[in-house]
Amino acid sequence: MIISEASDDGTNDGHGPENTIDGSFDSESRWSSEGDGKILLLDLGAEATATQIKTAWLNADERTAYYEVEASADNSNWVTLISNGQAEGTEELVTDSFDPIEVRYFRIIGRGNSENLWNSLLEVEVHGCGGLDQPPVQPSGPPEIGDLDPSQPPSENFDLSRWYVSVPVDDFDPNGRADNIKEDDLNDGFELPGYFYTGDDGAMVFKVGPTGFKTSTNTSYTRVELREMLRAGNTHIDTQGVNRNNWVFGSAPASDRSAAGGVDGNMRATLAVNRVSTTGEDYQIGRVIVGQIHANDDEPIRLYYRKLPDNTKGSIYFAHELNGGDDTWHEMIGSRSNYASNPEDGIALDERFSYEIDVKGNLLTVFIYRDGKPTVTKSVDMSQSNYDEGGQYMYFKAGAYNQNNSGEEDDYAQVSFYALEVFHD
Repeated sequence: MIISEASDDGTNDGHGPENTIDGSFDSESRWSSEGDGKILLLDLGAEATATQIKTAWLNADERTAYYEVEASADNSNWVTLISNGQAEGTEELVTDSFDPIEVRYFRIIGRGNSENLWNSLLEVEVHGCGGLDQPPVQPSGPPEIGDLDPSQPPSENFDLSRWYVSVPVDDFDPNGRADNIKEDDLNDGFELPGYFYTGDDGAMVFKVGPTGFKTSTNTSYTRVELREMLRAGNTHIDTQGVNRNNWVFGSAPASDRSAAGGVDGNMRATLAVNRVSTTGEDYQIGRVIVGQIHANDDEPIRLYYRKLPDNTKGSIYFAHELNGGDDTWHEMIGSRSNYASNPEDGIALDERFSYEIDVKGNLLTVFIYRDGKPTVTKSVDMSQSNYDEGGQYMYFKAGAYNQNNSGEEDDYAQVSFYALEVFHD
């Protein structure tokens, strides 16, 4: 559930109340105020049903934090929910549950800790059974498109120092799987005509057919796709694992956040889908994945563009896969149906649009931007998706991941990227 604002009486030590709702568990991102009875006020922005409040306290793995929690619908009449709260043994989120209550405001009353009267709160979350679907993050807007030179390879127009690209051939490292062109080679002018190259307008082009070598035995489809590599060519760091090559959610254990190359993430891209498959099985025709977050084995998000042969415009939707579980589907523009009618507000082939994928803690938010049209937004609460377990690592992917392996041999999908940016805490 979304907390729109956090405030106090202004007597904090410079670590302000806004730090408790930024999704970061870093020790410097905390609220600290000394004294018995210091209050952190939380505003949900609108009334909602709540059943839990979760708090993470600085150094609670070494000492006990003491606190109370009160709730109000009007910021005037208060009900005590937690009268003797204690957090100890961990810096992770500690859950306090209560009967469902209609509430807009919470106040956490600090009572110091077992060593002194400092109240140092790292992060707070509110959970419940309904209300508040608005996104907790503000859209950043489309990324800026730089000067794109059609005579240069992709790495001269885009910073590819922290990516590798998968191509569905087995020519460079014969092993029966798709070739992965690692960071240094990719950023040194690599291109592969017919798969990965610079378009006539300077775009970075990804083109992929229905067949070819795949990245693993567990993959059903071919791709030409970038994979985020935070190690930037330092091959002493493994590709996989909770390490400096990958990132974790802000809700991950503190030890994972310390070991990872980043905490939380934001990817923005401007692109156009030039072509989608038109032959094959009904459930596969016309769909291509243009952006992902990949975890160890599952995908917190796969962002799809799909256009059916009889339609002039395509749809945008995404899958959120639970860790070790099933997909949940979220439509943003049009329908993902195999028999969808032409989406009135859809996106045509060759039409430029932008997406933004943002993760803060257990909250995933997707924005779709188009010139002259309202921003389309969808948020997913991942608190029950189990990606906050220890050992779960993340990386972004972007390109053309063809979701059709039943089409005719000369069928293909093609996606052109005009801007691509990634940020982490």
